[in-house]
Amino acid sequence: MVGPARPQFVLFGSSIVQMSYGNNGWGAVLADLYARKADILLRGYSGWNSRRALQVLDQVFPKEAAIQPSLVIVYFGGNDSIHPHPTGLGPHVPLPEYIDNMRKIALHLKSLSDTTRIIFLSPPPVNEDQMRKDLRARRTNDRCRIYSEACLELCREMNIKAVDLWTAIQKVDDRKNICFTDGIHLSSEGSKIVVKEILKVIEEVDWEPNLNWKIMPSEFSEDSPYDPVSPAGVNLNISNSNSTFHGTMMNSFDF
Repeated sequence: MVGPARPQFVLFGSSIVQMSYGNNGWGAVLADLYARKADILLRGYSGWNSRRALQVLDQVFPKEAAIQPSLVIVYFGGNDSIHPHPTGLGPHVPLPEYIDNMRKIALHLKSLSDTTRIIFLSPPPVNEDQMRKDLRARRTNDRCRIYSEACLELCREMNIKAVDLWTAIQKVDDRKNICFTDGIHLSSEGSKIVVKEILKVIEEVDWEPNLNWKIMPSEFSEDSPYDPVSPAGVNLNISNSNSTFHGTMMNSFDF
C-alpha cells in the first residue's frame, strides 16, 4: 500500500471489466478522470458469471479489511445469459439463480461499510451479426435484454444505483458498427457511453462524501513555487480538476 490513502473505486465483473483498461476503455477513462483523487482498482475476470463471482466474493471484498472501497461498480450478466449448452457446461446461469446471485453480491457489498456505494451495470446489447462471424451466436440480444431487465428490477428492489447499458447503447445510431470490437466487447465509442452513464449516476445521487470527480479534492493540490510559470511570470497551479493541463481525454468526452 502506498500513501497517502485515497478513496478506492473497485470495478468488479467479467471481461467487459477486465478489458476496460484497453482500447481507451471505460476503466481507463475513469482512472484518468479520478487521477489524484481516487484509486481505480480493476477486478475483472474474463468468462466469469455471477455464480463464479460468488465463489471469490469474500476474497475480493474481505469484510475484515482495514480499508473498504468507497465505490464498487459491478457487472455480471452477459455470460450468464448465454443459451445453455447441451452438455450442461459453460457459463449459462438460469435467470432466477442469476437474480439470487446478484442479490447476494449486493448484500455482501452493502455489509462492507456504511460508506461503500454500489452501482450495478446491466448487460449491454450485442451485435449478433458480428458474433456469427466468430461462431459465438449462443448469446443473443433478446437474452441480454431479459437479464438486463432483471438486474435493473433487482436494483430498484434493493435501492441500488444502476446503469441501464442495454437501453443506453440501443439508443446509439449505427451502434452495431461503432460500439463493439467483436460483437460483445466494447469499443472506445461503447466505453464512452458507459463512462457518461456512470458519471450521470454519481453526479445526481446524494452521497456523502461526494464522489463526483469535479468536486473531490486533488491530492497535494497546494500552491507551489515549483508549479509551471505563466508568460506573466506567476506560478500556475495545475492540480485542480478544471486545469486545461489535465489532458485531452476529458475534453474529447465533453465532461
